[in-house]
Amino acid sequence: MQSPAPLSSVSYADRINFVVELAERLHAYGTTAQRLEGAVTAVAHRLKLECEPWSNPTGMILTFSDPKRPLGDSDTTRVIRLPPGETDLYRLAETDRIAEDVMAGQLGLAEAHAQMNALDRPPSRRHRAMQVLGFGLAATGIAGVLRLPWLDIGVAGLNGLLIGLFVQLSESRPTVKEALEAVTAMIAASVTLLVASLVAPLNQNTVIIASLIVLLPGLSLTNAMNELTSQHLVSGTARFAGAVTTVLKMAIGTAITLYVADLIGLHPQVRASRPQDQWVEWVSLAIAAFAFAVLFRAHRRDYPKVMAAAAGGYLISRFGGQAFGSPAGIFLAALVVTAAGNAYARWWHRPGAIIRVPGIIMLVPGSVSLRGLLTLIQQQDVDAGQDALLAVLNILLALIAGLLLGNLLLPARRNL
Repeated sequence: MQSPAPLSSVSYADRINFVVELAERLHAYGTTAQRLEGAVTAVAHRLKLECEPWSNPTGMILTFSDPKRPLGDSDTTRVIRLPPGETDLYRLAETDRIAEDVMAGQLGLAEAHAQMNALDRPPSRRHRAMQVLGFGLAATGIAGVLRLPWLDIGVAGLNGLLIGLFVQLSESRPTVKEALEAVTAMIAASVTLLVASLVAPLNQNTVIIASLIVLLPGLSLTNAMNELTSQHLVSGTARFAGAVTTVLKMAIGTAITLYVADLIGLHPQVRASRPQDQWVEWVSLAIAAFAFAVLFRAHRRDYPKVMAAAAGGYLISRFGGQAFGSPAGIFLAALVVTAAGNAYARWWHRPGAIIRVPGIIMLVPGSVSLRGLLTLIQQQDVDAGQDALLAVLNILLALIAGLLLGNLLLPARRNL
């Protein structure tokens, strides 16, 4: 087997192109600004480049120079417009492996480009079907974790499948994708209202929220606050604004459906009931954890880790909350998950995101923010909105404290 060419013999332009492609992929796979910039800077340094990256949720600016040439003689700036990234743990892990092999001299840049391009295969029908199933299982699992009645769980699961199908259909339709959150909220609210009006009472808002759980921007809110605390102010502000806009679009879609239902004379029966035995919660937790492994596009060999992280984060927060209060439980879960992710990255030399992201997904405040907004719209009560805002703020503060102290407890040696 032919050994890769030494990095010293690779042209300046080729090294820049590799770093740019690496940055684009890390952005596309949902990496936060501080971790992306740290990874790009480290790779550029190993490639004998000076790089000043600037990242935000919809683009990047990368400025390069050759340290061996006079200042200003080799400056190159790339301005890249990108859509917001989505978590893809398999591609993130593969991109990280390729970058590590290049820096270790085990892989040439041409081979690295070829391997990264191989990650761009179009999704198969099986993959698309699994994504749709993941939406349905996530909604079913979350409804079961909340111990809703069987009818509520079934309606949430049906809504999740319909939403997953619509999301797949919207992938090739940019105009539809702009209104994705509002339309999916209308789908979930319509089915829920019809069942509650014509079949039997439902926990109306809770079923709608469980149905939309995958699209709720709780992770974006948490990442935004994490970026703000790490002084990435532009990226954090933009990500926070995007998350708030997503919640608003969902609330608008739900409110429109409620208004139309009232106009046509539908009168849904609303109840507050959590009758399930404890075993339903545990089974549902396993289902939800599996669904998130599918939706985060993890490799099958990583499913046990992703599922254990998702379930572990929830269990620590649940039992910690029972012992010390809900914010303390969320803080403990975030701390343990962050430290575990850093340990995994440090000793197994793979992205800590495989543990960290699924570990906090069931702690994030997306559902609380949507519930508060729906309550505000339905009751026209400012006090209800303030209570919801305080609840979201408490969760975010506990999460950020856990993430920060987790990184202090066991610092990460890798940016991803």
